[in-house]
Amino acid sequence: MSRTGRGQPDAPGLSGALPALRLTPSTARPQSPDPEGHGTQTDTLAALRRIAKAAGRAIMTVYRAGPATPRQKADNSPVTEADLRADALIQEELGRLFPDIPIWSEESEPAPSADTHRRFFLVDPLDGTKEFLQRNGEFTVNIAWVVDGVSRLGVVHAPALGLTWWGGSGLGAWRERVEGATGLGAADTPPAPTDLAEGEVEMLQVRPGPNTDVLRVLASRSHADGRLQGWLERLGSAVDVVHAGSSLKFCRIAEGRADLYPRFGPTSQWDTAAGQAVLEGAGGVVTGLDGRPLRYGRQHPVINPDFVAARALSLWHRSAPATSRPRS
Repeated sequence: MSRTGRGQPDAPGLSGALPALRLTPSTARPQSPDPEGHGTQTDTLAALRRIAKAAGRAIMTVYRAGPATPRQKADNSPVTEADLRADALIQEELGRLFPDIPIWSEESEPAPSADTHRRFFLVDPLDGTKEFLQRNGEFTVNIAWVVDGVSRLGVVHAPALGLTWWGGSGLGAWRERVEGATGLGAADTPPAPTDLAEGEVEMLQVRPGPNTDVLRVLASRSHADGRLQGWLERLGSAVDVVHAGSSLKFCRIAEGRADLYPRFGPTSQWDTAAGQAVLEGAGGVVTGLDGRPLRYGRQHPVINPDFVAARALSLWHRSAPATSRPRS
């Protein structure tokens, strides 16, 4: 990982991605971006980070007020006032800056006429509601930009930990320490780095090294699955299993602090899109157990297939049946 100081280096344009927004201190409304344009993604990602941080502040207002009382949604998952406040803020700000781009959020359906097949924002305003309710600090705000089923750009913000991650495949990945860390975190989770000054940015890269090392494997804190042990045995290496919540698992691999995150059991598109973009920007991979990449959009199932996030495709090969191995 390398330090880049207070800012992010210019990034090359991505075909099909949003052009940079030219935001100024004035109150003038920026022009609506052309989704088919080309240009650096620096300003676009900066805008998404500002929105994620603002949503994080709304979440922390509820968090600091004391234990929240959730209600159950139709799918029996919990939702809190913090989820709804963050969603409303993100919807408003994305709609203001990108008025022509559909938004698909866990907490609010897009308009029936919205084209979420080709390009759209995919949002989880509070990923890790169970972690929020357990008050361990391991919850995030996730915002992803999806083009043709691929998560091209992603921002993950952990307001209680005071950290933001962002990036995209072929673009790079970065981490920033931001104001508001509470020091909360579960005991068996590697502590957040403390050597970053507030506002300092660090470029990320997955951990290099031979595949014979002891492998640090991340597992969900709130969703245990009995298939994990059998999968780990196929790796043929000593493993150190560490539990973490929300999209933090993708970010830990991107930081070089873990090697693998196998996920058995249901996740939704909004749970993974932003973290996948960050991890792929840092040089990692995310693939289904059948070797197929995860895909996003209303034309695909809302529930993801089982998958593996890893620092290298070779680690997936070690655990996968030969018939489902993708070509390198």
